[in-house]
Amino acid sequence: MEEHIIDMNEKNTLAMKLLHYFITEKGYTPIILQGAEDEIWLENLDEDYKIVRIVIKYIHNDEQYKFDIFKTNRILRKIKKKTLSFKLNTLSIFLDLGGSVNLNNFKNDNIAAIEVHEDNDVKKNKLLKSIFPDLSKKIKFSEEGVELFIKVTNDINNHNKEDQKRVADVFSPKKPYVTYALIAINLFAFIFPTMLGNLDKVYTLFASYGPFVKMGEYYRLLTASFLHGGLAHLLFNMYALWIIGVQLESFIGKWRYLVVYLFSAICGSLLSVAVTPNVFSVGASGAIFGLLGALLYFGYHYRIYLGTVIKSQIIPLIVINLVLGFIAPGIDNAAHIGGLIGGALIMIGVGVKYKSSRFEKINGLIVSLFYFIFLVYMALFI
Repeated sequence: MEEHIIDMNEKNTLAMKLLHYFITEKGYTPIILQGAEDEIWLENLDEDYKIVRIVIKYIHNDEQYKFDIFKTNRILRKIKKKTLSFKLNTLSIFLDLGGSVNLNNFKNDNIAAIEVHEDNDVKKNKLLKSIFPDLSKKIKFSEEGVELFIKVTNDINNHNKEDQKRVADVFSPKKPYVTYALIAINLFAFIFPTMLGNLDKVYTLFASYGPFVKMGEYYRLLTASFLHGGLAHLLFNMYALWIIGVQLESFIGKWRYLVVYLFSAICGSLLSVAVTPNVFSVGASGAIFGLLGALLYFGYHYRIYLGTVIKSQIIPLIVINLVLGFIAPGIDNAAHIGGLIGGALIMIGVGVKYKSSRFEKINGLIVSLFYFIFLVYMALFI
């Protein structure tokens, strides 16, 4: 059996304390990188500094430091692509710099670099005090040596277990009862009137039509989203609802999902009335585009897990369908756009589990309300 000796020198001790703080207190996640030796990369896309590097290796001169900047930027470009990020503010914390290295000579817009050698340096550093004001207090431990190593390791492991439970809670498959119910209502609203020979009458009574809506028949803004102009239209939308809805309902939960669906449906109908007031409009596509908008916002928060899917599937699907809506006749693209925007905004309002703050949700609800009022004004008063 091999024996491993734990080297608890001052530099490694400080690195462990910093690692403990950023993971357990600030919610950063370690990134596994190839070729990044003697440095720890941490990621939290919800913080101002989304990447924190703890650099343990000795950098003895400016040339070596310039190469470190080059390598860091190269890795950051890869992370940007993976996480759909335009800018990644990065903090590099160097624990072992040579005396000839002057960090001020190599300014970088995206990378802030600081040097700390001991706990007191953390307390004195102006940048650290401004962005992580509690850091100097949180790295004070009564334990030392191996006891400190054991405590830090246990705390990080417990934190990671909690994170894994949260991710499992969000992404574990759940029965999509709301999606089942919505599909059943859409099918019933088409099949039953068709069997009775009353489909045209149902369109007349419940389809979205500007003049009738302006006369006070506001229910049409919602009922129109449960009607379809033919079997092919119905089957296409129900297939899309099944593919998108099952996943999104599982991710965000039933009540959030239902709110997104209904709000998107109404927003799609309102924009449709505003753009084409004298045309009868039916279909669930406005609500379905709203689900796509919500999925985009959800995926943004969980882009570590869904970044590839969003880039390769969700965004292309939205773009292709919007382009087809402008090219092909008979497609109510206004409903698509209204629902898409409404779904994304109301998703901010209802929030993403374990990710959204109360401040974000309140802002989302306020913006959603203003968007809804704007659509009502455009549809009913112009």
